[in-house]
Amino acid sequence: MRDKVRAATARSKTERPVSAVVADLNPVLRGWSAYFRNGNSGRSCNAVDGYVHERLAIFACRELRVRGRNWTTRFTYGWVSRFGVYRLTGNVHRVTAHASR
Repeated sequence: MRDKVRAATARSKTERPVSAVVADLNPVLRGWSAYFRNGNSGRSCNAVDGYVHERLAIFACRELRVRGRNWTTRFTYGWVSRFGVYRLTGNVHRVTAHASR
């Protein structure tokens, strides 16, 4: 998953707007979420959400020619949700291991 996010937000793609990158990433995130949402994958979903947020912020820094690594203060979760990034957090469904009797 990290490789797909890294490829979509690569340095060579800075000519594209962030909204176009998000449009390419959302189907990948939805598919990953649909496959892994049953079970105990909450930590993995949080890690992927954080990684997507970081890579999009770094991508926007390159696009806007902003220097510095303080992306958490410039690009908050409100900024990410404005673009409509599909969030994996909150989509995990706990499934019981055994059928009820």
